[in-house]
Amino acid sequence: MGYQIKMNEFDKIVQELSKDYRVYAPKCFPKQGRYSDTDVIRYDKIQSANDIVFDKKSTYAAKEVYHPLTETVLYFTDGDYKEKKVVDDRPIIIFGRSCDINAIKRFDDIYLKNGYEDYYFKRVREKVKFVLMECPSKGWDTCFCVSMGSNETDNYVFGIKVEGEDVSIEIKEQNFDKYFVGQQPLDYKVAFVKENDRVVKIPDIPNREIKNKIKTLDMWKEFDTRCLMCGSCTVACSTCTCFTTYDVNYTPDTDAGERRRINASCHVDGFTDLAGGFSFRKKGGERMRFKVMHKVHDHKARFKEYEMCVGCGRCDDRCPVFISFSTTVNRLAQEVEKLKKGEE
Repeated sequence: MGYQIKMNEFDKIVQELSKDYRVYAPKCFPKQGRYSDTDVIRYDKIQSANDIVFDKKSTYAAKEVYHPLTETVLYFTDGDYKEKKVVDDRPIIIFGRSCDINAIKRFDDIYLKNGYEDYYFKRVREKVKFVLMECPSKGWDTCFCVSMGSNETDNYVFGIKVEGEDVSIEIKEQNFDKYFVGQQPLDYKVAFVKENDRVVKIPDIPNREIKNKIKTLDMWKEFDTRCLMCGSCTVACSTCTCFTTYDVNYTPDTDAGERRRINASCHVDGFTDLAGGFSFRKKGGERMRFKVMHKVHDHKARFKEYEMCVGCGRCDDRCPVFISFSTTVNRLAQEVEKLKKGEE
């Protein structure tokens, strides 16, 4: 079942949805971009369809809703502690692209299927539903979702396509029909991206011997001077899951404060620090190698189904020195083929 409506009518529907759900979508923040007089598009709570950016890829991923950059998890005082209360416990709707929706499966692997269940993630995850936003026919210029198999999904309550003032809706969960009562029926289904301009070949790493040889490839040394180790790529990444914790004391002389979780990055100093002052992967090339292998090999080797990367291309978009993750993966695939043939 589908519907054809106008944007002003859809705005009313979003307002109705906001009564039952916490609704998040990509939203434009003017003049808050990296460069002067540029905007940034990131996920935020919305109450109007006019707030949603439909025609551009968001600067940052939908993960900010269920894996925020920083969040308080508990408060402590005088040797006691209490969990932070959830003020708004309504279910959550996220307007996302296919890659964003597929990305949450990677979080499920890490936080729910990895030998333990992360309480703070799980309590949010159980409330999340997605609205699928149709992408341009080939995505955007840095997208390579087709190569990663994340260009399609069936995990959405309804799909949406916006062309000017015309809004096409595909209802997937029938209990959402109630929000569209009286609207014009339409035989519409979301069209998925079938081809990207950017194509990525995933390296086929057959054994540990080849994997060990990958660590010594000269290609990684190039990033020792190129990579700034700023973490911009991992902050924007749809599937980076790492975090660390730290305590904030309200005053220096009292035992009262809060514990926060904050995103951590394998590209930032301190990520591999050990007691005694030792640190792994100090150079940019070492960190780049770790990230690339984690995204296109390690995750699938552990969980068997799919690579961690979903091909959203946000890392390429955000790198201040224009390092291309997709180009690096393609180059790694070429180097692996040489290694398999015994070439130096």
